[in-house]
Amino acid sequence: MSNAFRNLPRAADGVQRHYALAGQAVAVTKLSPGLHIVATPIGNLGDITLRALEALAGADLIACEDTRVTRKLLDRYAITTPLTPYHEHNAAKARPALLRRLADGVAIALVSDAGTPLISDPGFKLVRAAADAGHAVTALPGASALLTALTVAGLPTDQFLFAGFLPPKQAARRARIAELNRIPATLVVYETGPRVAATLADLAAGLGDKREAAVCRELTKLHEEIRRGDLGNLAEAYAGSEPRGEIVLVIAPPPEPEQTSVADTEALLLEALGRLSLKDAVAEVADATGLPRRDVYQRALALVKGD
Repeated sequence: MSNAFRNLPRAADGVQRHYALAGQAVAVTKLSPGLHIVATPIGNLGDITLRALEALAGADLIACEDTRVTRKLLDRYAITTPLTPYHEHNAAKARPALLRRLADGVAIALVSDAGTPLISDPGFKLVRAAADAGHAVTALPGASALLTALTVAGLPTDQFLFAGFLPPKQAARRARIAELNRIPATLVVYETGPRVAATLADLAAGLGDKREAAVCRELTKLHEEIRRGDLGNLAEAYAGSEPRGEIVLVIAPPPEPEQTSVADTEALLLEALGRLSLKDAVAEVADATGLPRRDVYQRALALVKGD
C-alpha cells in the first residue's frame, strides 16, 4: 500500500474506503445500506462518474456479471471492495444470498460488465426482489451503449424503441422483425459480430432495403466505428464478415404513409370486396393504406349499401 493510502482514515467498521484519481488518494464514506445500481463505462474507462467511484469504493460488496471485467475497472481506480458474481447463469442461487446480505444492512453496488445495469442483463429481478423486501434501491446514472449509439447515429431521437437482442435463429428473427416493421419510432438493437451480417440482411428484407440505419461498433473505444447508410447497403457491406466488438444497430422509423384519397380507397375496397368477405376486404385495405380500420369499415358498409 502506498503512503497516500496508508494515511487515509478508517470507518467505524475498521475498513479503509478510497479510490485514486489522477494519482491522488480520495477517502470516501461508507455507502448507506441498500442496493445501489451503478453505471460503468461501456469501453473507455475514463467514462466513470465521481459518484460511481464513491459508491464502488464505499460499498461493502459489488455484485457484477464477470469479476475479471469489473476487476480491471477497480484496479484502474485502486478500489479494493470485494466482488461477487451475479449473472444469468447463477442468478437463481445468488439472488437469495444477496437479499440476505441486504437484510443484514449491507450496502451492495450492482454493476454490469459495461454500461447501465438492467439493460439486457438479469439485474431487474434483483431490483424487484429488493424493492419488494423493503430495501432501499438507488440508481447512479452514467454510460449506456443504447443512448450513446442513439446520439451518434444521426437518426430521429424523439421516439425510439429498444428491442434488445433479436432472436439468433432466422425464422424467429424474421418474425420479430415483422412485428417491429410498423412501429413509428427509431429502433435500437444490440447484436454480436458473428450474427450482424445475417441480422442486417433480415432487417433489409423485413423493413425495406431503403430504410436508413447506422451500425455503431466499439463505442468509446480506440477502434470506434460508426457506419451510416440504408439497410440494403449496410447488409451488403457486412455480408460474409464477422466484425469484432460490441455492436448497436440503430434503424430509422418507417416512412410516413402516403395519404390515400377517398376515390382511391373506394376503388381498392370495390376490388377487394369482389373477391373477399367484408371483414377480410377491410383488413386488406386498411393494411395497404395505413388508414384506421374503423374508417375503412364505415366506407365499405356504405359501398355495400350503395350509399
